[in-house]
Amino acid sequence: MNYKFLPFLFLVFLLSFTAKVSLMESTFKTNEFATNVANPIAMVKNETDNIKEKSELLYCEIQPEGFSLPELEIFTKAFEGYTALETQGKIKNNILTIIDFSLSSTKERMWVIDMLNKKVILQTLVSHGIKSGKEFAKSFSNQNESYKSSLGFFLTGETYIGKHGISLKLDGLEFGLNDKARERAIVIHGAEYVSKKLANRQGYLGRSQGCPAVATAIAPKLIQTIKNKSVLFIYHPTRMYVNKSKLAS
Repeated sequence: MNYKFLPFLFLVFLLSFTAKVSLMESTFKTNEFATNVANPIAMVKNETDNIKEKSELLYCEIQPEGFSLPELEIFTKAFEGYTALETQGKIKNNILTIIDFSLSSTKERMWVIDMLNKKVILQTLVSHGIKSGKEFAKSFSNQNESYKSSLGFFLTGETYIGKHGISLKLDGLEFGLNDKARERAIVIHGAEYVSKKLANRQGYLGRSQGCPAVATAIAPKLIQTIKNKSVLFIYHPTRMYVNKSKLAS
């Protein structure tokens, strides 16, 4: 054998082996990309799982500050929408307010959460619309003069002084679900009928014309805290909302 050719043969073998490895890596990446493109359901599931994991971690870090926390499932839905809106650059005030309309109106079913400092600022009573139900809210609407509450994600707007004193305008972010909030004059305001004493006496809280009203004493501080582009999420497990929402799965 002519040993002079050995280095040359070894170099040829090395280059050939390197090319095969590169081809295999390229094929793997191409197949992985093709699999993801061909299976968007898997991509959505991975994203949903990631949101769920992040929300669970954050949920465990939030300090109740003497209050309770909303259910984890509801917080996860709220966090999902909050994250999407934050990515879109729509949030200017890092407060997340959650209302759970699956609970009795006699319960403190509104939570105000400081997302930067990871703590609950407030938990309080909140009314639903007079035609949404009595003790429990069961029916919801986006229509004018329905006197029903709307569900979903809102951004808080500017304040004004009205017949209920300082009030806070809301912008509904979900088409067909709450996007007529401004048109319907759905705002956060104080009301005398939001009273624990009244709820205990009659078995349900006083109701509004569709606004999430709070106690008169609570309203000024609450409104100053959450005004100017913070997120409000109003929850109920009705399929009507789950099937239509683009912000919460």
